Amino acid sequence: MKTILSVSLTLTALLAFAAAPAAANAPNQVVEEAVDLLSEGLDVRRDELAADEVALREFIDGILLPRFDREFAAGAVLGKHWRSASDEQRARFVSAFYETLLQRYADGVVEFDMTRVEVLPYKGDASKRTTVVKTRVRLDDGSKVPVNYTLVNREDRWRMFDVQIEGVSYVVNFRKELDSEIRSTSLEDVITRLERDAGLIADE
Repeated sequence: MKTILSVSLTLTALLAFAAAPAAANAPNQVVEEAVDLLSEGLDVRRDELAADEVALREFIDGILLPRFDREFAAGAVLGKHWRSASDEQRARFVSAFYETLLQRYADGVVEFDMTRVEVLPYKGDASKRTTVVKTRVRLDDGSKVPVNYTLVNREDRWRMFDVQIEGVSYVVNFRKELDSEIRSTSLEDVITRLERDAGLIADE
């Protein structure tokens, strides 16, 4: 499941590929193009990326950074703590949260066969601010796992901020994890811990 989540989180960025206003009403087409883009990149560079962690991070970052709505996703993860955070804390959390995603899930991407992903016919409402695109991922035993992407339309661009695997949301999981830690320490302590884990600041 970690490999599926790795690929799914990478695709959270790719879902906005070609997400110009003209494509704003075709979220499923955006997903299909995203799958093709990642597949083509891995076909050409898989061995290189598997052997070079820096190159792998740069590959994913080059796709993810412009297309994943980091601020919207970070706000959803922090929940009520986002509202009480200062502007500085929000900016630091967005950066640390994003780098944490890269660290946690980069490795699984190179192991994945993109032909296992099937984008289902779109049945959402593209006129709303958020919508869901459904896919299925085929496992080694032939069974298929539902993987659904939630996109937000801001500034006439569809960008991804959440993924649900078998109904389990990574945003909700992160929110529960961090809420518990914030309650036992503080928001500032959690941000500092994430920054340290992500290598953004040195260990004391």
